[in-house]
Amino acid sequence: MKVIGLTGGIGSGKTTVANMFKSLGVPVYIADDEARRLSDTSKVIRRELIKLLGEAVYINNRLDRKYVSNQIFKNSDLLKQVNEIIHPKVASHFRRWLKKQNAPYCIKEAAILFESGGYKQCDLTILVTSPIETRIKRVLLRDRTTKEAVLERINNQWTDERKRKLANIVIENVDLNLTQKEILKLHNSLL
Repeated sequence: MKVIGLTGGIGSGKTTVANMFKSLGVPVYIADDEARRLSDTSKVIRRELIKLLGEAVYINNRLDRKYVSNQIFKNSDLLKQVNEIIHPKVASHFRRWLKKQNAPYCIKEAAILFESGGYKQCDLTILVTSPIETRIKRVLLRDRTTKEAVLERINNQWTDERKRKLANIVIENVDLNLTQKEILKLHNSLL
């Protein structure tokens, strides 16, 4: 089975694109969702995160994502260490998930597909892009945060220009009808 990596910066619409593939019957693995789930359920991740960030990292047996975000998004070393704790477990979970799929191809959606090196295990990669202002508006509507907080998160991610160098396909996600047509065309070519 081919593994198609799907990524994009915050607010680019990568989840929307993933859902378009899902509506076509394509198995879709959302790495960020699994990372959240595993962060709450894995004793190994829990132990390592507490060792790194302290007891306050968990509240009522659930990862305090806001606390973690406040710690890591201003400290690239901490961000790297947190990723080194969580991402190997997600990669292992993905391999187990993949063995259970039965389709010509699947989508592996991951926000840091290129940054983590996860793209190397993909047969093809898709980068979803959108103009910065569009991305900011989407995140403001979705997350009830501030423009400054969104820009801080954008500035902590690789730029689209850097990601383009590694992507096989780039989808500019501004007009949903055009995006849907691109996905359908790509889907048919992958079959």
